[in-house]
Amino acid sequence: MDDPVKRLQRLDVCAVSDAMDKLGLPPSVSGLTQQSTQQRIAGKVVTYKLVPAAQVPPHEGAPRHLGTTAIEAAQPGDVIVIEQRTGLDAGSWGGILSLAAKLRQVAGVVVDGPVRDIDEARAYEFPVYARGLTARTARSRVAEAFTNQPVRIGEVTVCPGDYVIADASGAVFIAAADIDRVLKAAEMIVGREAAMAQALRAGQPVSQVMGADYEHMLK
Repeated sequence: MDDPVKRLQRLDVCAVSDAMDKLGLPPSVSGLTQQSTQQRIAGKVVTYKLVPAAQVPPHEGAPRHLGTTAIEAAQPGDVIVIEQRTGLDAGSWGGILSLAAKLRQVAGVVVDGPVRDIDEARAYEFPVYARGLTARTARSRVAEAFTNQPVRIGEVTVCPGDYVIADASGAVFIAAADIDRVLKAAEMIVGREAAMAQALRAGQPVSQVMGADYEHMLK
């Protein structure tokens, strides 16, 4: 059987969110919108968290820019997930990071917070999902608290090694321990939806198709 990432790549966020509902797990996180491409992304998670700069003690030796540790820790196909819930208008991802991540074959970035240099990400065709955009630098505003520890995205706790899928509808984060059962449920839902579409094309009334199948999909 294919590995979980390949199976996840064949799905969409709505089907996975429905599977999470079916299993009583946290569904999709809304408001994380496509900022640079229309490309769906899916992969294993690498995390980092940003906090107000004053909360991070001065670093001895050469400074290390936010995000660089996560990029260097990422494997090809991974997705970098960033918590920036400080309320400060400050970029948590930028153009040089997009280029570095693209060269390392990172699948994309999902940010609970603002990002900047989005024109560069678009030029690199590098997928960035975020709460919004800014031109303001992180310097003196926010700093990296840690890399590859649990972060909070929306109302979901996301751990390194978890899985994420994101498209134009939002993003879903799946705990590593749940990935197999979520994939099975989502694949079942996709199969049933394909059958519904086929029934519509065969001439069945939409009320009959939706009433017979959709309302009971998650039971």
